Amino acid sequence: MEAMPLQATNSGLMEKKYAASGMKGETSMEWRGQKVAVIGLGISNIPLIRYLVHEGAEITVCDRQKPVDLESRLAQIAGLPLSYKLGEGYLDDLQDFDALFLSPGIPKDLPEISALRERKVRLSSEMEVFFQLCPAPIVGITGSSGKTTTTTLVGEILAAQEDHRVWVGGNIGKSLLDEIPSISTEDLVVLELSSFQLELLPYSPRYALVTNITPNHLDVHRSMEAYIAAKRHIFTFQGPDDYIVLNYDNEATRSLASECPGQVFFFSRLVEPPRGAFLRNGMITVRDVGFAKGKEEALCSIGAIRLLGVHNWENVLAAVTLAALCGAKPEDIVKVIAAFTGVPHRLELVEEIKGVKYYNDSIATSPARAIAGIKAFHQPIILIAGGYDKQLSFERLAATVSERVKAVILVGATADKIEAAIRKKQNRPDQPMIYRSSDFDGAVIKASQLAKSGDVVLMSPACASYDMFRNFEERGQRFRDLVRGMVEKS
Repeated sequence: MEAMPLQATNSGLMEKKYAASGMKGETSMEWRGQKVAVIGLGISNIPLIRYLVHEGAEITVCDRQKPVDLESRLAQIAGLPLSYKLGEGYLDDLQDFDALFLSPGIPKDLPEISALRERKVRLSSEMEVFFQLCPAPIVGITGSSGKTTTTTLVGEILAAQEDHRVWVGGNIGKSLLDEIPSISTEDLVVLELSSFQLELLPYSPRYALVTNITPNHLDVHRSMEAYIAAKRHIFTFQGPDDYIVLNYDNEATRSLASECPGQVFFFSRLVEPPRGAFLRNGMITVRDVGFAKGKEEALCSIGAIRLLGVHNWENVLAAVTLAALCGAKPEDIVKVIAAFTGVPHRLELVEEIKGVKYYNDSIATSPARAIAGIKAFHQPIILIAGGYDKQLSFERLAATVSERVKAVILVGATADKIEAAIRKKQNRPDQPMIYRSSDFDGAVIKASQLAKSGDVVLMSPACASYDMFRNFEERGQRFRDLVRGMVEKS
């Protein structure tokens, strides 16, 4: 199936609704009798399976994990007319299927997937289906870091308008596919979009934002060029009446402006772009966008932001620009900024114990994010870092650690690489002490032993969590539990 041409809302949307799980609406015949494989039983593919069942598709669920490891997910689709291929060989013999729906994290260059692409088997995703079905304008947000904070902030600002409903979902952890029957043309949908979700997406949102682009997920995308190519999909299918917001301070995003078919706006904390949001004399200022069309308007002091780190100044400026384009009022923007305290696992203060503050920054799954976390503090830092190897360079992280960190405890699969990078950067007498731990719990305990009153213990790993945990949320929760256990003991 070819992508439909872009319309004024979300790149050519089909107004279809479905009745699975009690939902009402007309049934589309597009998938009736089609042989479909859903690859990966992730969170987003559960509602996709329900939709495809209602559409009359013949569905095979494929996952590399065994049934015992998928018990909770399988329970959510129990009783549906499905076939299964679970465990070893889950990608074998799929050449006769009419379409494959890939979970976002499935590498597209796996030999089995590449062979199917050569055979012209259609590859699709839950997100493509959502774009096809969604009747409301979509606001899409991507980037290497800051996506969730910015998405949440934009959602809260737009929800404060009270003249329409706002739906927030996507990579932020919630599929909105089940909500399609409740979404109207008068609503707004705000989606966090990962590079994996964008990679195969033949649509672009009407309102788009790229927070920044730095090396990430190279274990899956294999190259920086492929990673950036995936990000481009957030604006590739836009038209001249659509909008894109880019980070002027990030060279990789700024350079995309010439490729954008829509109207380009910028945000910056370092310069004053012609259209967008920026800082002037410590004030968040908007120029020629939304309520400030054809003029400038100062909103509030940067001191109103309650989030730590200058990287969060950028997130706020990005959210201000995008929300203004979507029609947000200045007073609502200021009100939400002043009240917004952040999102869990993002420089989250867990506890203060005997003068030591413990911060959970488990979302820092790349060196760039960990660097931003480290730079958010002026106090001495005891850093916990390491984890799953996404094939990223730790050179810049090592320089930041050498300059700003008191001690570092390394753990996980990347411990050797990070230690080697730090030792190459040692350039001062009081270099940070480097410690190793065989497990995550031991790293947290060691950090607590090293820390003194006035110090910060920062768990900002610079790596994904998959060598020790299912995801960064589980890692962050384990950190919380360990720290709160220290509170009880003290």
